[in-house]
Amino acid sequence: MSQLHGQETRRIWRVFWPKYELEKIPITHVTNGVHLATWMANQMMDLLDRELGPDWGSRLEDPGLLERVLELDAVALWNVHVRLKSRLLEHIREEAHRRWKEPGHLVAAGTLLSPEALTIGFARRFAAYKRADLVFFDPDHLRGMVTDDRRPVQIVFAGKAHPADEDGKRIIQRVYRFANDPEFEGRIAFLEDYEMHLAQRLVQGVDLWLNLPRVPLEACGTSGMKAGLNAVPQLGTLDGWWAEGYNAKNGWCIPLGPRDEVDAHDAGYLYDLLKTEIVPAFFERDERGVPIQWVGTMRQALKETLGRFTARTMVGRYANEFYVPSMRGERPPPPPTLG
Repeated sequence: MSQLHGQETRRIWRVFWPKYELEKIPITHVTNGVHLATWMANQMMDLLDRELGPDWGSRLEDPGLLERVLELDAVALWNVHVRLKSRLLEHIREEAHRRWKEPGHLVAAGTLLSPEALTIGFARRFAAYKRADLVFFDPDHLRGMVTDDRRPVQIVFAGKAHPADEDGKRIIQRVYRFANDPEFEGRIAFLEDYEMHLAQRLVQGVDLWLNLPRVPLEACGTSGMKAGLNAVPQLGTLDGWWAEGYNAKNGWCIPLGPRDEVDAHDAGYLYDLLKTEIVPAFFERDERGVPIQWVGTMRQALKETLGRFTARTMVGRYANEFYVPSMRGERPPPPPTLG
């Protein structure tokens, strides 16, 4: 769960504690974390070994170590990312050629994806509240961005719906139709047979992670953490872990809008962020071909995830805040306040 989910849980269960203030209800949380060695690319680990020392993984509680993440060599970090992105796109093309014979299917499977385009990743279980198709709220608006010759954008989708989730299946079908639409010029891809190894390549190789749950329905959502371990920033609604993980430096957020027009608000904000902030930051390069502002966001994403959202941190919190106190007969700590 996440801090916001803990808050929602107290609201839902307050009927059993009618005399308690909401924040005094004895339900708290431990925010999920992700296993670093599983999700961080070997190339990224090698870079941290060189820059921070080979024992960095055992010193993640050291604020000084985390500050050094913000000093990672820009060229070295960007070159690692470029290699991981190239590996992802090569894998996509190989899988597409292996699976399909018809040209239309090849386009939808990502054979026309370009290493030069800003590559956005969206991969998870397809459920209605996760809104995988929100980017298509205004197809004409999106089409103009993804087919821009000077600053192109491409989106890679992957995931599965629960067999009983008809809404989720319909969203997959809608995404796949756009992936086959020639007007999008092959800039939308849907990768089939989503599983753990494909997930690893995606969180390591895309430029930007997209997470659009309808607030407050996301319990936590760890895919963005996995991307963050590879210095991939996230763009998302302030739900789940992003409500506490976003710090205005490590990615971009879509603020809460009116409940009666939430999809229109979030889609409009998404398009504006892409057009005015994200795309310009990605394509503005120095004389070495490095997007310095973008790399700064990458460093912040890596620092925040390493410091707060690993399985090491999660297990440590369970042990120190719950297991050890319970063995001593002590009460767990009161729930924190979000904000």
